Amino acid sequence: MNLPTSSRLRALGPGIILAAAAVGASHLVASTQAGALFGWELWWVILAVNVLKYPFFRFGVTYTLQNNESLISGYYRKGRWYLQLFTVLNVVAAVVNTAGVLLLTASLLQWFTPQLSVTLLCWILLLACLFILLAGQYRTLDRLSKWIMFSLTVATVAAVIIAAQQPATVSPDFVPPSPWKLSALAFLVAMMGWMPVPIELSAINSLWLRSKQQLTQVTLRDGLFDFNLGYWVTAALALLFLALGAMVQFGSEQPIALASGQFATQFVAMYAATIGSWSEYLVGGVAFLCMFGTTLAVLDGYARTLRESFRILRRRTKTAEGKPRLNSSLRYWIIGQGLAGMAVILFFRSALGPMLTFAMTLAFLTTPFFAWLNYSLARKKRLAPAMRLYAWLGLFYLAGFALVYAVWLLLTMK
Repeated sequence: MNLPTSSRLRALGPGIILAAAAVGASHLVASTQAGALFGWELWWVILAVNVLKYPFFRFGVTYTLQNNESLISGYYRKGRWYLQLFTVLNVVAAVVNTAGVLLLTASLLQWFTPQLSVTLLCWILLLACLFILLAGQYRTLDRLSKWIMFSLTVATVAAVIIAAQQPATVSPDFVPPSPWKLSALAFLVAMMGWMPVPIELSAINSLWLRSKQQLTQVTLRDGLFDFNLGYWVTAALALLFLALGAMVQFGSEQPIALASGQFATQFVAMYAATIGSWSEYLVGGVAFLCMFGTTLAVLDGYARTLRESFRILRRRTKTAEGKPRLNSSLRYWIIGQGLAGMAVILFFRSALGPMLTFAMTLAFLTTPFFAWLNYSLARKKRLAPAMRLYAWLGLFYLAGFALVYAVWLLLTMK
């Protein structure tokens, strides 16, 4: 067994932050609901979408380290309109996702502090995140994400072990719903859209990697070790959350709250009723760590990509990307994004459930485009035949599923 070298340990960071961003709505909500609604039937779907999205996230790491520039610069070199389209989609995703993760995190925190309103807790969480990010920016996020992911992994494994020792709660006459009906297609698409994260976060990971290069030298081998560790831990956690939903909530007579703030309260209450009241803080802590890590990563990551996208689009020539700097402009982007997310919460809070579903669905429908874009940049370097075939399998799967869903939407709208 080869232990990680000191250089690999120093390179850890961007992949772990990506994992912290992933273990949020896609795991806490989508994976758990998949188990709660359909038992174990969707385990292979979750595994497949993680496996088939993998090469396109990996291409972002290899492109950044081989070309010494971010994916965003690569999009611009390929054509200005590619970056323009990416930026438009990113603005929408940044605001909606910030509002969604803030609200879900506040709903979990309210379980610990029921005397405070969700809106007030959103403000408190936003201020706490801003303080953490503005005080140290990438260096703080890098260190904090490692502790969050370690604590989260240990707590999730403990919760699964405890749940596995409990007797089954499914009644003998329970008839499980089938996920293979057209009525479940929207849920499947939404789940896969954010599993493990929207594919445009490969560009965010690229910028985190560039920031890591300011702190230490990162070789291709060490960068891929960091990415692979974060990515596959995330995939494993997705299956663990599915297991929690299947073992604790599947077959329950209580309706499952889908993509809403109420889901957080129900999430903790149902585990406590099944595992024991003593486990409330364990389960609540796991869920809160999920969403708090995601909120930090969403605020930092989307702000970085928006700042870099607008900076590059203002250029007149396709010159090389300059050395990345953590200057005060990033602070303004983080603050502006946070306030925009709070505006959505204040004025459209009742519609956040549908907005989350919309954001997850939009992420899946745009996945083939961004997957192809990353592949087109990566193939400029010589790709191994196996990796090229792997990428094309992923493209066919993602594009085919998106096409089926688009046709279904058109037919149901008539």
